[in-house]
Amino acid sequence: MNRLAGVTSPYLLQHADNPVDWWPWEPGAFEEARRRDVPVLLSVGYSACHWCHVMAHESFEDEATAALVNENFVAVKVDREERPDVDAVYMEAVQAATGHGGWPMTVFLTPDAEPFYFGTYFPPEPRHGSPSFTQVLQGVRDAWSERRGEVTEVAGKISADLAGREMTYGGTEVPGAEELGQALLGLVREYDATYGGFGGAPKFPPSMVIEFLLRHHARTGAEGALQMAVDTCDRMARGGIYDQLGGGFARYSVDREFTVPHFEKMLYDNALLCRAYAHLWRSTGSESARRIALETADFMVRELRTNEGGFASALDADSEDPATGKHVEGAYYVWTPAQLTEVLGEEDGRLAARYFGVTEEGTFEEGASVLQLPRTDEVFDAAKVADIRQRLTAARAERPAPGRDDKVVAAWNGLAIAALAETGAYFGRQDLVDAAVCAGDLLVRLHMDPQARLSRTSRDGRAGANAGVLEDYADVAEGFLALASVTGEGVWLEFAGFLLDHVLDRFVDAESGALHDTAVDAEQLIRRPQDPTDNAAPSGWTAAAGALLSYAAQTGSEPHRTAAERALGVVKALGPRVPRFIGNGLAVAEALLDGPREIAVVGEVGGRLHHTALTGTAPGAVVAAGPEGSDELPLLADRPRIEDRDTAYVCRHFVCDAPVTDPDRLGQIVGEATT
Repeated sequence: MNRLAGVTSPYLLQHADNPVDWWPWEPGAFEEARRRDVPVLLSVGYSACHWCHVMAHESFEDEATAALVNENFVAVKVDREERPDVDAVYMEAVQAATGHGGWPMTVFLTPDAEPFYFGTYFPPEPRHGSPSFTQVLQGVRDAWSERRGEVTEVAGKISADLAGREMTYGGTEVPGAEELGQALLGLVREYDATYGGFGGAPKFPPSMVIEFLLRHHARTGAEGALQMAVDTCDRMARGGIYDQLGGGFARYSVDREFTVPHFEKMLYDNALLCRAYAHLWRSTGSESARRIALETADFMVRELRTNEGGFASALDADSEDPATGKHVEGAYYVWTPAQLTEVLGEEDGRLAARYFGVTEEGTFEEGASVLQLPRTDEVFDAAKVADIRQRLTAARAERPAPGRDDKVVAAWNGLAIAALAETGAYFGRQDLVDAAVCAGDLLVRLHMDPQARLSRTSRDGRAGANAGVLEDYADVAEGFLALASVTGEGVWLEFAGFLLDHVLDRFVDAESGALHDTAVDAEQLIRRPQDPTDNAAPSGWTAAAGALLSYAAQTGSEPHRTAAERALGVVKALGPRVPRFIGNGLAVAEALLDGPREIAVVGEVGGRLHHTALTGTAPGAVVAAGPEGSDELPLLADRPRIEDRDTAYVCRHFVCDAPVTDPDRLGQIVGEATT
């Protein structure tokens, strides 16, 4: 029976024809395990995961291995992007037991969903001290049948330990200037002064830390904070982690130099980095930052936009190598000198090799190089480079393209909406604002039910069955708040309020102010997941704090501001200790220390005064714009134009300075891009 055929997850659909008799995560799978008295094999991955594809090919497509699985287990396949709650709970168990984690994640459970044996990728034969997947299956089967008492005792202890891990952070004390200064010092200690970024290999793009550094500089004038952001963004933009032909960023670099990426491209990375580079331009006026922000926005619209107007989750790392017919990592992106010559001719091929750092030895595998922009004293003709780039892009388009995971994830689309709306507004690109509005319309129409409860995913215009988690409500609210600021349309603020009311009612602990990743009425797992640390994307916890704070600034709602402040107690505790892993929380804390400022522009939406307000660097400032007498946005209420001119009111907690009508003066007040 093919139980995966009707699901919305492309990752699960990739396994629908396996000889393994897969179940999706549903009660029936555990009822079947109980009926047959066998363990559950839980396999968790995602569509763009290279090693997930490897293990699927080696083991799940193998008839003998599948027969062993089907006879002795109930096999459950989970897309971690559709069920982040399931992934989080069992990944915590894997990391506690093995000291590391990753995907594919392989966990064996009792029929009561209690874990007792863990791992990630298992090879088809013993390798480097790791048992083969077949050996693991046989060992777990034998333990279940011969030492059941030991297995259930271990499972019970593990589940009890996980269930007892309640967050104790939070409370009424918010982070202050001292904690944010300590966090900056912690980042300085971990900063790679040679290659940019933080830590060693593998090196991930620190988009949320960059946002904190920019806000900290705006509030304090700390030049070191700005310099770390500038240098890191420059290294990434020049490196192989950035697609020098098509725009957009890969997931991470396998080296500390940002040279060789893991080639998958994720929507959340590109949304966060698009916004970070746009904000870097806002702080410095850097033409390079402007270019990267726009190219990344164009990449998202061109390659990730779906027919329904949302944004797909990811592009795979792997694609078909035309020379071998095999799917290999990076085949779409890398070049040899000979390939450059074939497309461009001898002279231009040599010039392109120098410009993009393509060598005979190669920077990747088998003599191929990842395109980058190495620093050089050679001066290149801009028109010639543009022509070469265009010809290489056209030639690359003839290669087999990486696969696309085209499910729409609510949270990541919220991040993309915010990035596109702001980038479009900053640089006069109405098409990007329109794309953001279209994605917002899709989320309202397809992902929100009449009670404003969110579905986590959709695909091909059909909402998935999985409920939204905290990051969905928070990030979508953030996207809607950005749309309200850019478009002046109050309906987006209203929609954000609906979502944030759910956060207050269903995700916040009323006593401690702590947040949970799943709603109080969500499916009960062996523990209710709860993680305030920012990882690849903002945690639901810190994203909610940011959206609650912005909404309170737009509306004057004290319950939302109080909830934001209570949520930020975790930043006071963790910021000085692990600043790399709570960058978004630190950025929100900077906004709180600055007010945040509330900027009401009474006049033309999209006019010069509105644009100046949007491009100000005041940390986390909110902007409302609309004509005199408008009741679209609360910040505009009872605020007249002065001397028949567009007028801006800059306030904190709805207490305002004298109104201004001069854009240059407003720029001085709220911080203006150096253009």
